[in-house]
Amino acid sequence: MKCPNCGYEMAEGKLYCEQCGEDIHIVPDFEPELEQTIQDILEELHEDMTGVRREEPEAEDAFEDFFDGDEFQEPVPRKKIWPKVLLAFLLLVFLTAGGTAWYVYSSYSEEYQLSRAEQYVEQGKYDEAIACYNRAVELDSANVELLFELADIYLLKNNKVEYEYLLREIIKNKNTSAEQLEGAYGKLIAIYRERGDYQTINALLLASGNDNLIAAYPNYIVDVPEFSINEGYYTSIQALKLTASGSGKIYFTTDGSEPTQESTQYTAPIILENGNHTVKACFVNDNGIVSDVVAKEYHVEYNDILAPEISVLSGEYSVPMLIEVLEEDENVYYTTDGTDPTYASTPYTGPIPMPLGKSTYKFVRIVDGAVGMIAERDYNLVINTDLTPAEAVDSVVDYCLAVGKITDGAGHFDDSGDSYQYMYQYAVNINKAGDFYVIAECYRAADGNSTRTGNDFAVNVYTGERFKLQRDEWGRLTLIGIEEEISE
Repeated sequence: MKCPNCGYEMAEGKLYCEQCGEDIHIVPDFEPELEQTIQDILEELHEDMTGVRREEPEAEDAFEDFFDGDEFQEPVPRKKIWPKVLLAFLLLVFLTAGGTAWYVYSSYSEEYQLSRAEQYVEQGKYDEAIACYNRAVELDSANVELLFELADIYLLKNNKVEYEYLLREIIKNKNTSAEQLEGAYGKLIAIYRERGDYQTINALLLASGNDNLIAAYPNYIVDVPEFSINEGYYTSIQALKLTASGSGKIYFTTDGSEPTQESTQYTAPIILENGNHTVKACFVNDNGIVSDVVAKEYHVEYNDILAPEISVLSGEYSVPMLIEVLEEDENVYYTTDGTDPTYASTPYTGPIPMPLGKSTYKFVRIVDGAVGMIAERDYNLVINTDLTPAEAVDSVVDYCLAVGKITDGAGHFDDSGDSYQYMYQYAVNINKAGDFYVIAECYRAADGNSTRTGNDFAVNVYTGERFKLQRDEWGRLTLIGIEEEISE
């Protein structure tokens, strides 16, 4: 850097010349021409802002004003421009500050955004309203009600995808109150109910883990079936029971496949015999909601229980027979409809009269849950007689009319409406005295209730002869003739 006074080369950073001692000005002196230029610019700015243009004095007038005759006049000092510049500057600052304040208010005011959103909704400008609500949510993310209002606008726009999405966001929001949570779930359930999507409702409620919500919508909840037996190893046959809460049906498989509504419907205990078993089950309620599938594995290993020994072999018979279980007759159950017997079947308690016509009996022994082998017998009893069981019943009714026990064929005996009814039971050989139809007497009240009186009759299947039938103290049947009562 050279000294502007003497031209001496100065060292960097020096503030004076070491040759001539002249001070060095870092900031150049302000020049009058520059001052005039700035003043002209400010005046033009003033004229543009106020609309008032300053009039320049004529050259001649200016000269006359400068010289008044021969006497030299002092120049009139020019008015200072700085107050006007300051005013313009302050005005500019005010406008800028106002614009900035308005921008800040409109951008950062939740109240303003919601007000604008409401106006847009009234005008049907849903996209603009959504933009305002999104900004309001940014400003107040903890206000869950804003999400509800935003969701409603999407619904007005018929955008059900965003509507559903926002409701799901509400139920996940940690700021959602219990009341708001209930409202969000209610709206979601209404969506899926309208679609008939009950399965999603079930999944939604179960995933909530909210006992109050689950209790409020019991028709949309399905739990998996409950198994009565834990999976594992067993040394006896098992009767597996399946249960489920609510109204519906249980479907199951035992071959390892997935159960559907086309699978076997559960109606009775599943008998698990020797071997490995994989039982899978699901529950379908009345709304068609399908539960999850529950699966359990079982291994059963046991010694076979022999089938009961039956006194009468399968075949055709022409005389009444008593079907008996020989030797060990405890824990024996039987059926007459062709199904395999279980604990729920009829227990064997004594000899069974063979019924007329065709019949099928199945007997099984069940010990400590283990089901033994089944003994099956098929019979066809046809007695060589013209007297039918119905005619034997009519014969007993005729006897009761004859002795005055009843007053009409319907069995009435007074005006009370009560009556005696006579019903065929079975055919049996009694004390080797002959084959008889056994007819039981019942007392039927006017309200329809019926009970056995203990009075039984026996009608010889060949001769039609009638007897009263009694049992002695050992349970043996005794025939008491009644024909003489009629003749008297």
